[in-house]
Amino acid sequence: LFCLHESTGERTMADGAPKKRTFRKFQYRGIELEALLDLPKTELITLFPARIRRRLGRTHARGYSTLIKKLRKAKKEAPMHEKPDVVKTHLRNLVIMPDMIGSVVGVYNGKSYVSVEIKAEMVGTYLAEYSMTYKPIKHGRPGIGATASSKFVPLK
Repeated sequence: LFCLHESTGERTMADGAPKKRTFRKFQYRGIELEALLDLPKTELITLFPARIRRRLGRTHARGYSTLIKKLRKAKKEAPMHEKPDVVKTHLRNLVIMPDMIGSVVGVYNGKSYVSVEIKAEMVGTYLAEYSMTYKPIKHGRPGIGATASSKFVPLK
């Protein structure tokens, strides 16, 4: 039973104690994170969309397994309750798996490495989606020579 205070708009229990906030648990296609981490790779692949299923059904190149090993090592060596070291990579087409959650990856965008902290909501997407390769244009005034009329500059 809840009571709503008219002055503050705060919800409290009937006995006067404030209501505890409950946070929504992350689920990927109806499966909670702890269960996702325990799933074997073959069952996990069946949860992903067709394009990713097709890609993961084929063999992994050496670079992908090396990166995953480096991520595990960085996460294991990190102090408790701190972010692990950044692991840099050019592998933009790597699919984010549940065991990568909590890692920090430096994804190359063609010019520099963009640090990406992997969160639970990113499972089943590519690393490239979080590192833009271009800078969005900002339309301003046209420069000199942009049009025929801009060549004319009056002399006072």
